[in-house]
Amino acid sequence: MKSGSNLEKMLSAGHFAVTGELGPPRGNNAEEVRHKAKHLKGIVESVNITDNQTAVVRMASWAACKILIDEGLEPNLQMVARDRNRIALQSDLLGATALGIKNVLCLSGDHQRFGDHPEGKNVYDLDSLQLLDTFRKMRDEKTFLNGKELDGAPEIFLGAAENPFADPFDFRPIRMAKKIAAGANFIQTQCIYNMPKFREFVKRIVDMGLHEKCYLLAGVTPLKSVGMANYMAKFVPGMDVPDTFIKRLKGVDKKEQAAEGIKIAIEQIHELKEMKGVAGVHVMAIEWEHRAKEIIEGAGLLPRPQV
Repeated sequence: MKSGSNLEKMLSAGHFAVTGELGPPRGNNAEEVRHKAKHLKGIVESVNITDNQTAVVRMASWAACKILIDEGLEPNLQMVARDRNRIALQSDLLGATALGIKNVLCLSGDHQRFGDHPEGKNVYDLDSLQLLDTFRKMRDEKTFLNGKELDGAPEIFLGAAENPFADPFDFRPIRMAKKIAAGANFIQTQCIYNMPKFREFVKRIVDMGLHEKCYLLAGVTPLKSVGMANYMAKFVPGMDVPDTFIKRLKGVDKKEQAAEGIKIAIEQIHELKEMKGVAGVHVMAIEWEHRAKEIIEGAGLLPRPQV
């Protein structure tokens, strides 16, 4: 499959890939997107643009993606099924690819009760698996979901997300296999902190041969403080933050906790680089984009290979 995506080229060439993430502003301030983007240029293959993450209204993902393209970066368009029905989802994909977007990440989306419009109605006409399958059909079979022929099919590198730590743990590799069957070319995981448990997850997907069918990018999010670590451990569903990290952050001065969190992230990447079945890392330094280079360079991943 040739989408023209730089991320796809990097992965297919066998390089350890690096992707980043950028949250659009809560307004139409394009300069804010450009400011965040400059910190990621040249250090990642592509940048995820979130789609109203945590169900909070933000600039449209496709619009922020176009700003990134104009700035010389490659975006990964996130699309959630929460807010749009199958007509709008297919329409948005056509519009996005017409603008030059080559990577699309299909997600169900956080429930609106967690966001700033909890009284809003969700849609969920399709779930993430059905969304993947719809976009795969549009790309490979050149048809809409209803079987009607497309006049210009989207050339896209399709992605999905996976949480290796959600319950039941035994089902996670099976869930990943379902997403690959639906059309996922790459999988980005949620934040990883429990490395032994993640290693077991990866072992299972390798035993199933899934790493040969899809590229797995492990999610790395630096812990800014012990407060952040405690919050994620206690209140974020499916997040597994070991006590060892919390104690480690507590063991340094408050002013040094951010640096210690970056050190932990760098250590994690070094470990992930040696893990069979892991094709790259997804560095999620949301609202901390200016520290992303420090993490990626510290892990020995700069300069990035050219393909």
